[in-house]
Amino acid sequence: MITGDITKPILFDPIACGADKLLILSSYATPNMSSWYMKQLQERKTAPIDISVIVGMTAYDGISIPAHNGFLSLHNTYTSKSVRSFSCNYISDNPPEHSNLYIWLKGEHPELAFVGSADFTQNAFISSRREIMQECSPSEAYDYYQEAESRSCYCNHSEIDDMIIIRNNHPILDNEAELIGSISCGTVKSVSLSLLTNKGIVAGTSGLNWGQRDKRNRNEAYIRIPIQIARQDFFPTDRHFTVLTDDGHQLILRAEQQNNKALTTPMNNSLLGEYFRNRLNLPNGHPVTKQDLERYGRTDVVFAKIDEELYYMDFSPKKALGDS
Repeated sequence: MITGDITKPILFDPIACGADKLLILSSYATPNMSSWYMKQLQERKTAPIDISVIVGMTAYDGISIPAHNGFLSLHNTYTSKSVRSFSCNYISDNPPEHSNLYIWLKGEHPELAFVGSADFTQNAFISSRREIMQECSPSEAYDYYQEAESRSCYCNHSEIDDMIIIRNNHPILDNEAELIGSISCGTVKSVSLSLLTNKGIVAGTSGLNWGQRDKRNRNEAYIRIPIQIARQDFFPTDRHFTVLTDDGHQLILRAEQQNNKALTTPMNNSLLGEYFRNRLNLPNGHPVTKQDLERYGRTDVVFAKIDEELYYMDFSPKKALGDS
């Protein structure tokens, strides 16, 4: 029986023994956990693996729009030296699956399998929540997984809306005007982060211009978190989280660098810079200036915390900078 730190023996150790494909059947799973895991593999420079996730309870209670969109953005599009492919399926035919199975294959042969309480979420693997996992028969687990897979569909299926319920956003996000009002009056916790330095400029090689250096992707960017806000634990530590934007986009972010002083898009640091350049109507890779932000109508962004892994980001232009 495995208790305590379940992350290393289940998600990382089998790779060192030659396993090269991980099959996951999880009652509940999140794109934030998937993003976190793939980034960890990249940072640890592990041997390349394939990852397939089946979300089990979608046949019963569907999936939220942010989670679905997050899986769509990762499904068979993210690759790195450590991740050859990532795919996500939803159980669409009854019965729903409340099982949690992790099966490691070497080639096409099941080598190692675990069953237990841990679903494929950050709460299970990188928090203080207690989980129990147990090794089980790899061949029996693989047979069970394949039967579940036969009742599933890819998350990008053209008729996915007819196969499972894709739920509306978090209730507080159903009325954006009401949310903005709640942020303004302080009933929803929020912070404002400036896109300017303490000197009131956009730095030449940091912040939105982080990539403006030799041998870097010119779109690479981060949002600076002042130390006083970092100390408030407004943003989660060592976790990835989903951000819904005022213009209907979705990003996966994390706080990183020393003392968690920067917000980045961990799967690809250029995604954040591309997003802001698009909002500012600038070409990809173009340096961002204070004048660009002022012309757009805003030099800061506001983040509102919806829950531990879901945030809202407002970068809508103000009527005029300095107006009351």
